[in-house]
Amino acid sequence: MIDKVEEVLTRGVEKIYPSKEALEKVLRSGEKIRLYNGIDPTGPFLHLGHMVILRKLRQFQDLGHQVILLVGDFTGMIGDPSGKSQARRPMTRKELLENAKTYKEQASKILNFSGKNPVEIKYNSEWLGKLGLAEIMHLASLVTYPQIIERDMFQKRMKEGKDVFVNELFYPLMQGYDSVAMNIDLEIGGSDQTFNMLMGRTLMKKIKGKEKFVLTTPLLAIPGRGKMGKTEGNLVALTEEPNEMFGKIMSWPDGVIIPGFTLLTDVSLEDIKRMEDQLKSQKINPRDLKKRLTREIVTTLHSSKAAKEAQEEFEQVFQKGKTPMHHILIYDIKGGLKNIVDLLVETKLAFSRSEAKRLVEQGAVEIDGKVIRDTQQVIRPKEGMIIKVGKRKFLRISVNQ
Repeated sequence: MIDKVEEVLTRGVEKIYPSKEALEKVLRSGEKIRLYNGIDPTGPFLHLGHMVILRKLRQFQDLGHQVILLVGDFTGMIGDPSGKSQARRPMTRKELLENAKTYKEQASKILNFSGKNPVEIKYNSEWLGKLGLAEIMHLASLVTYPQIIERDMFQKRMKEGKDVFVNELFYPLMQGYDSVAMNIDLEIGGSDQTFNMLMGRTLMKKIKGKEKFVLTTPLLAIPGRGKMGKTEGNLVALTEEPNEMFGKIMSWPDGVIIPGFTLLTDVSLEDIKRMEDQLKSQKINPRDLKKRLTREIVTTLHSSKAAKEAQEEFEQVFQKGKTPMHHILIYDIKGGLKNIVDLLVETKLAFSRSEAKRLVEQGAVEIDGKVIRDTQQVIRPKEGMIIKVGKRKFLRISVNQ
């Protein structure tokens, strides 16, 4: 039998404050704790980096603990400075709420929002938006300037002569107050959030005289190139279509295979250790393990059928150089001559004419297997014509007379 408490405190865990032993004692006592993770909705998509943390929340949920998914519709307006070499672009609450409108639906691929122990969604504007100036000044009096300014990204910016704005200094204070307002026992987040989460631990002690645990998870990262995510431009959204998701994960470098299995799947640690040994001894092709990893992720986020079809599609297109067998989009179009640039924009294979021209000039556009390089090329759409853009975009034309 797997020791579920041991697993939740070790697998995919970087560090626990004040200690693993202290949190383990609480969990084994049978006491049910209240825990959360907060997400500032600076973009509309949750991605595989979020999945690492959502899976950890689900483990606690399955053990019967009360889980909260917090949407930072107030803190998002301040802008989290974590890991940023310059201040974030200010966002309005309207923008943030628009981004967050499908977060519950996306997170439900991992978390359970119904049943006996449902995850609860909260918005931190509920309490942060009601704080008056006197209350904010009181919070500020509980921490010192050196405590805030010691953050590595602030030090780095100042050394580079870049600005550090006062609202950024208040961000960890506001995030920290979330724990107080919700009376939290444990906060879970990526290791890049350690400073902010520990601020909540400080405020809990000073305001409520209560212990708050912090559990950090490793970042899903490409070795030597940093974490994956929206800012880095290499995110894989939880809502990504199976084919697109399969192709993107298969493009990951081999160094992500073992962390991927550990952080994103339920494959046993013993099995993962065997795979790691096989990789080191070169007894297995990394591509085969990467396919298994991708199948596991796509199955979790979609279905085993979708994973099987996505793998067939990947092998058909990328290993055999053929047209996809499944899920190829069909676009209805009127007959008549079309300039290739206009055709790409009309079919949404390019977002703009400038992008369409660039794709054609780079030789990234094929029609029925023939590369088109002339931006003035005139095309007569015909029934069943296949347009390919780049490695993963395919479209079948259906002509309306």
